[in-house]
Amino acid sequence: MNKLWKYTQYGYIVVAIVLLIDAITRWSTDRNQAYFSIVFAVFITAIFFFKRWFRRKIEKKNNERK
Repeated sequence: MNKLWKYTQYGYIVVAIVLLIDAITRWSTDRNQAYFSIVFAVFITAIFFFKRWFRRKIEKKNNERK
């Protein structure tokens, strides 16, 4: 299960990239929607880094127990 979470966390980065591409394509037509996509991409990226940090913390704790 731990290996599954290790790889699925990169889905957050994929979603952030898609949102940034969406923001770039909407920039000239709908700036409000582009800003929303950018803010959401930043939020998703923060979630990625938090989950990665938390997973490493748990792995370190589990390795110390062994």
